[in-house]
Amino acid sequence: MVKRIKVSDLKVGMYVELPSAWHAHPFIRNNFTITSQKQIDKIVEHGILEVNINVDKGVSAPEESALPRREEPQEDLSAKVIVEKLKEVIEDKSIEPQPKAQAVHLYSEKMISKLWEKPTGENIEQFKKDIVNVVDLILEDDATSNHLRKLTSYDYDTYIHSVNVGVYGVSLAKVVFGRSDGHDMHALGAGFFLHDIGKVYIDEAIIKKPGRLTDEEMNQIRRHPGMGFKLLTETKQIDDECRLIVLQHHERNDGTGYPRKIRGNDIHIYGRICSVADVYDALVSKRPYKPSLEPFAALKIMRDEMLGHFQKDIFEKFVLLFI
Repeated sequence: MVKRIKVSDLKVGMYVELPSAWHAHPFIRNNFTITSQKQIDKIVEHGILEVNINVDKGVSAPEESALPRREEPQEDLSAKVIVEKLKEVIEDKSIEPQPKAQAVHLYSEKMISKLWEKPTGENIEQFKKDIVNVVDLILEDDATSNHLRKLTSYDYDTYIHSVNVGVYGVSLAKVVFGRSDGHDMHALGAGFFLHDIGKVYIDEAIIKKPGRLTDEEMNQIRRHPGMGFKLLTETKQIDDECRLIVLQHHERNDGTGYPRKIRGNDIHIYGRICSVADVYDALVSKRPYKPSLEPFAALKIMRDEMLGHFQKDIFEKFVLLFI
């Protein structure tokens, strides 16, 4: 019998089954018995949060109810306290990259959830200022940003997705634009983190529906880029970076996207970058209507079945982020 456990519950003697992707772990074999604490440390250092163990081939694990939950900021923390704690984590040089990445991701999720509760102009403006710390971390701290890209979560909500796309988007923009000073990376980063802000107007039951969406429900989903643009415009937070990303992150290079079905060079490069990040995270995340995919499997689908959706050289640079 196979069970999924937190890496914090791994013990010597367990038979572990790791993902088969070429970059997903540092071991020669995917399946093996843990024989030393050093092996467990390697799994942790690689940024893996959960693994499968085969209890028929090795030591078992505690019952699921006894498994510790990941440590998250308390629900009653104010937005100000969350930002302060996020800044403390980022500035603390004593924290190793892997736990720092986990903490940064968790506090970023909380920051976005607070914004979603009350997306006023004042709160959006403050969020754009506060997310600068995370953007700078991704741009300047390669070790931590590498772990941020490799964090594996089998949960999904809009906040987690927003953080993931923010991380992937800034990482990809860093590679695409290199040392060019022709782009405001702070404004661009805020746009990636805010790309789905229009979903505050979409019924959560539709977003989390476990089955196939009806045509009417799909039409509701397709409204969120325009609704996000409307919100940012009305709150006077519509700089060029946010406008382009929010409006165009679902457009496709071959013209099959939405809301305007524009194609090729009519899609701004900011929208094209966010499109790659958004699709990748949708594939590797577990949704109510589909299982999660391993990174290599997701990238393979994007290459083999969806390449017409993306600008080829941008997609190729994205793949290199995971090698």
